[in-house]
Amino acid sequence: MIFFRCSASVRLLWLACLLSLFSGCVQPPVTFDYRPDVTATGAEEALYWPAAPEVPRYRYYGQLLGEDNFFVVGEKTRGVVERAFRWLAGLDDHKEAPVVLQRPQSGAVGEDGRIYVSDVSRQGVYVFDPAAAQLSIWEYAEEGVRFQLPIGVAVTEDRVLVADAALGYVAVLSHLGVPGATLGKGVLNHPTGVVWNEALGRVYVADRGDNDIKVFDIDSGALLFEFGEFGENEGQFNGPTYLAWHAQQLYVTDTLNSRIQVFSPSGEFLRSFGQRGLYIGNLPRPKGVAIDIDGNVYVVESYYDYLLIFDAEGQFLLPIGGSGKQVGQFYLPAGVWTDANNRIYVADMFNGRVVIFEYLGDGDESDVAEDNSAHLGRVASGH
Repeated sequence: MIFFRCSASVRLLWLACLLSLFSGCVQPPVTFDYRPDVTATGAEEALYWPAAPEVPRYRYYGQLLGEDNFFVVGEKTRGVVERAFRWLAGLDDHKEAPVVLQRPQSGAVGEDGRIYVSDVSRQGVYVFDPAAAQLSIWEYAEEGVRFQLPIGVAVTEDRVLVADAALGYVAVLSHLGVPGATLGKGVLNHPTGVVWNEALGRVYVADRGDNDIKVFDIDSGALLFEFGEFGENEGQFNGPTYLAWHAQQLYVTDTLNSRIQVFSPSGEFLRSFGQRGLYIGNLPRPKGVAIDIDGNVYVVESYYDYLLIFDAEGQFLLPIGGSGKQVGQFYLPAGVWTDANNRIYVADMFNGRVVIFEYLGDGDESDVAEDNSAHLGRVASGH
């Protein structure tokens, strides 16, 4: 078969001819793949942490990149006819920039399995729907108002909440991405993290500009109360960023105080963990925080590019990371979140991806802590 360059109109004519030969093939089936390019991951087989001979607790599950996660069925090994089809359709010209994550910041997973990822460079929210094999980008915080700096994302039973630090409020969208009401307009200064408490019907927002946590009623939008102030004592903050809920306890990343603080739903201080330092397990610049079904706490340590894993009381268990672009490495990671399927998602910001790990179970946590105590003795700058 001989190919030659031709105009788009001619290509469309040839495409129509091809389509006429394949009834029912007007829209080729599309599939979603968590492993879009196994060669880019460094290995085709699964990777585990900790490494053998220790008992594995986590494995590499995949990554989100953008449109590269979606394939026409069979495209990975497409033959001459399939390549000709793509050429005639103009799909291989690369005249338009691909729809890919640029600087992912944070995210959440809905009960329907859709994955929402905020992107501060793209100024929008990417919506990955693995079941339907669809990708969308939501660009509007309000009708006629585009997102500027979307960071925190939370999902309720019928709404998606997006904290935009530049707009200064939390946008409330339907599950179709249709903008609705807002929370905190004129009240929030620099909102970053956002979570919602289903039992109480409350939305908790980390306001980095005011160094406090503001709590809103999700239906009326009214500010119910706020807690915290600038400082380094218990219950005070210096640059709070991300939030997470677990067992009716609120976890707050107190970034510039290098710690995680834990509060009751009413804002009562319960405990904290973390400190500045040069060793793996310290928190010189913590960002995202999340908790799994067993109460393990995941903290993104962005200064040395690690995902650090702690038990519910803040005892360091295991690191995953180090600077780089291979699987298990990060470059200025930001948010982290979990889902109901024991998966942990890390917004690997400057690598333009979301890396997904699967939690395999806790086993004997005391053994895990003991087995990995040696990590505390390694200087982070030497990784």
